[in-house]
Amino acid sequence: MTERLSAAQLDRAASLLRDGALVAFPTETVYGLGGDATNDRAVAAIFAAKGRPNFNPLIVHVAEIGAAEPLAEFDDRARDLVRRFWPGPLTLVLKRSVACSISRLASAGLDTVALRAPAHPLAQALLRTVGRPLAAPSANRSGHVSPTTSDHVLDELSGRIAAILDGGPCRVGIESTVVDLSQKQATLLRPGGVPREQLESVLGRLADTADVGAPRSPGMLERHYAPARPMRLNVSSVASDEVLLAFGPPLSGASATVNLSSTGDLTEAAANLFAALRQIDQPRFTAIAVMPIPETGLGAAINDRLRRAARGRAN
Repeated sequence: MTERLSAAQLDRAASLLRDGALVAFPTETVYGLGGDATNDRAVAAIFAAKGRPNFNPLIVHVAEIGAAEPLAEFDDRARDLVRRFWPGPLTLVLKRSVACSISRLASAGLDTVALRAPAHPLAQALLRTVGRPLAAPSANRSGHVSPTTSDHVLDELSGRIAAILDGGPCRVGIESTVVDLSQKQATLLRPGGVPREQLESVLGRLADTADVGAPRSPGMLERHYAPARPMRLNVSSVASDEVLLAFGPPLSGASATVNLSSTGDLTEAAANLFAALRQIDQPRFTAIAVMPIPETGLGAAINDRLRRAARGRAN
């Protein structure tokens, strides 16, 4: 299937979701593993399919703010961000409304809910056809590299889900930025597809996640997005038995090289990141060496994913 699905194909996917089945679908960030967010059994099936820790909340996808307003408490800050960045790669963590229909399991028992409106036209069409909010973490096994093509989803979840909607490679290629607005101080919980600088132009200074206790958002576990090979970050030289993950002109001496962006383009690097991690995570390589990436714009999100992938590995 492609981005231009027929009405019958969309109706079938929507019917599966309304019946409690799981359907993977593309967003502009990564492919999501969708389930009816109001159905406890469907949400539990997402955790089971991913092997996901049950204390890690799920992002709930809606088509637009009209579908989100009954679920959470929107203040002026949230509305300003929605006007600027929805639909798009921004997730807002907000206090649940009194009448919120989202499964408590999707919020990991917290009094908040994580909401976003994806920009991908296929995701928009699916959400409008199903008529319900969809819990949709990345469509991969928990802790594995996030999928940016339908083939990645098939490799990870074949036999575990009812259907995959193929919308081609994801344009952004890195998960959504997550901002917590459930407290007076806005906090950046996860860097992602909307750079911090753009958010701060609307909100002012964002706090960081110094100590938020249990995860309030996806992507906050200590180890995440992890290849099996050990990783060295910010390298200035590379060993002959290492595969090099390059950014810009590559270092010499590696057994193989995969370049996130030969021109040093952070947008290109973000779009290529997860596919590149899959490509280099092969048994024929003993380790991965990663060149420095600027800590600005989308570079902050890229480095966040790389640090989580490397955590606990030999450096």
